[in-house]
Amino acid sequence: MKLFRLDPGLDAPRVSGSRATGSNAGVSSNERFGRWTENIARGMGTPWFLLILTFVCIAWLAWNTFGPERWRFDSAALGFTALTLILSLQASYAAPMILLAQNRQDDRDRVQMEQDRQRSERALADTEFLAREVVALRLAMKDLPDREFLRSELRALLAELEADPELDATPLPADDPDSPSTGPVATQDPA
Repeated sequence: MKLFRLDPGLDAPRVSGSRATGSNAGVSSNERFGRWTENIARGMGTPWFLLILTFVCIAWLAWNTFGPERWRFDSAALGFTALTLILSLQASYAAPMILLAQNRQDDRDRVQMEQDRQRSERALADTEFLAREVVALRLAMKDLPDREFLRSELRALLAELEADPELDATPLPADDPDSPSTGPVATQDPA
């Protein structure tokens, strides 16, 4: 009988030792390495790096050309072999780091473009919905009477009232019971 499981199922997250408790909890080693290489690639792309590298090369060449013979460590006669090797080593590491940084940037750009595309689709759908609503409102507004239509109907009713003398002679009943009646007055028969 098994009282507990050593390996978590699919319903529990994986925890790997001390990595989950540190400041970079949840960050994989590939992600940390990628960030590190991006920082180095960014540093290599600055003017300061180029100035420092130029200064180091000039100092190297000057020391090994004009310095005391016994303190020179790279021979000018052999074409500064150590400097060439160091610069080749630096270039051989710099190129893959720059490529890795570019690949990571391409991945970020791809994700950003997908998010932008989704946002654009939502904005387009919202715009189309609003355009349909505006069209529906315009159609509904065409069915409503406008000011000129109401004026013409009122003028037609007024002309009809003026033309029919029977309609004009009939008094309208009063809405207020306290107001004097304009209709026929009922008289009481004294008996």
